[in-house]
Amino acid sequence: MILLLGASGYVGQAFARELRRRGSCFIPLTRKAIDYTNFDLLFDYVRRIQPEFLINAAGMTGTPNVDACEVAREETLAANTLLPQTVARVCLMNNTPWGHVSSGCIYAGAKIVENGRMRLEKNLNQPEVRRLMAEHPERVFGFNELDQPNFSFRHRPCSFYSGSKALAEETILETGPSYIWRPGMPFNGREESRNFLCRIQKHSKVYNGVHPLSHVEDFVRACLDLWKRHAPFGVYNMSNPGVMPTPQIDML
Repeated sequence: MILLLGASGYVGQAFARELRRRGSCFIPLTRKAIDYTNFDLLFDYVRRIQPEFLINAAGMTGTPNVDACEVAREETLAANTLLPQTVARVCLMNNTPWGHVSSGCIYAGAKIVENGRMRLEKNLNQPEVRRLMAEHPERVFGFNELDQPNFSFRHRPCSFYSGSKALAEETILETGPSYIWRPGMPFNGREESRNFLCRIQKHSKVYNGVHPLSHVEDFVRACLDLWKRHAPFGVYNMSNPGVMPTPQIDML
C-alpha cells in the first residue's frame, strides 16, 4: 500500500489518477484528514498503517504564481523545506522508502559548448544565445544530477520558492532510502491553475523565459516506474526533452 501526501494538489491528483489506473492500493492523504506537518501525528499514522512506499507531493507554489512565495515566506519555508524534513525523519524511523517531488527550478540557464569548452550561461534570453539554441541545439546542454543547484540560497539571486526547494534537498539527501524527483514546469491538457499552459494564457504578468517542461502524466508515470523497477534511490531530473521559450508556447 502507498501513502500519498498532498493528494489534492495538481501533481498529487495526477499521482492519484495514475495509481488508480494501475490498480494500486493507496491512501490519498490531505491535511484536512490529518495534519501531516505534525511529526507526532504523521509518525503514529505511518507506524500504524505501515505503507510500503510514501509519496510526498505536498508543497507551496504560490497563488497565482511563485511570486506569492516572496511575500508568504514563512508558509513557503514550512511547506517546501520543513515538511520534507519531517517526512524524511518519519520514514527513516519507520524504515519506509519514499519519494519527494522537488523542482527543476533550482537550476537557471544551461551549459553551452563554445570554442571546444563548456561554459555556464544563466541568461538564456540573450539574442545570441537564442540563435545558438535554434541553430545549434547540439551545443546546448541541460543539467544532470551531478550538477549542484545554481538557483538557490547558496547561489543568489534566486526566487524564494527555488531557494526553499533546494534547501529541502540539502536537508533530506541521503536520509534513508528515498527518491528526489525534479520536474520541469508542469503542464497537461487539464484546465487547472497550476498548469503552466493555463498560467501563461490567463495571468497578466508573464515572464519571457526559456523553460524545461514536464508533462504531468509522463512525470508521475516515470516516478512510479522508478519505484516499481527498484531503480537506485537518489536524485532524478525528470523533465521532458528540450526547452521552449515563453513566446513559442503562447503560439501553441
